[in-house]
Amino acid sequence: MSYIRETIVTTVDAKGVPHIAPLGIIAQADGWVIAPFRPSKTLDNLTAVPFAIANYTDDMRIFAGCLTGRKAWPLVPVEDCPVPRLQAALSHSVLQVASVADDGVRPRYFCKVVAEGSHAAFTGLNRARAAVLELAILVSRLHMLPAEKIDAEIAYLTIAIEKTAGAAEREAWGWLMQRVEDHRNGV
Repeated sequence: MSYIRETIVTTVDAKGVPHIAPLGIIAQADGWVIAPFRPSKTLDNLTAVPFAIANYTDDMRIFAGCLTGRKAWPLVPVEDCPVPRLQAALSHSVLQVASVADDGVRPRYFCKVVAEGSHAAFTGLNRARAAVLELAILVSRLHMLPAEKIDAEIAYLTIAIEKTAGAAEREAWGWLMQRVEDHRNGV
């Protein structure tokens, strides 16, 4: 199995318009692989501008927001890079595409880390944040999973939310649960 780091990836199109997407980047040799599904804005952007920022954040509202239509998160420029980073990033890596392995479904962009930066302290782990992240991944796969699997996962993850969530995690959880309800109702 590959080591996958869950991040928020920022890219830009040829006109410099930014795009924010939650993606698991895959460790490979001395770099990271970004493997967006076809079709996707991230894929189009990496083709047009071969740079991305892997944003490392503990604000789960950004992961949840990207999956529920809330993509207007503040960005800031990165020195010597055409792609901005999330203002809420604790740290980031500037990734430059070194090669592409084409695929009909999911091309693999192998990227080298060309710069990194730290912006805020990591203050520790929280079970509710991990639960929100897992629910975000589940929400991204609702169309592929049986209802029983979805219900079982949510029941387990709810325990961490009830025991350890702060206001931000509850807000993110609520956005994602609304998306689950919409899916159940065929919306």
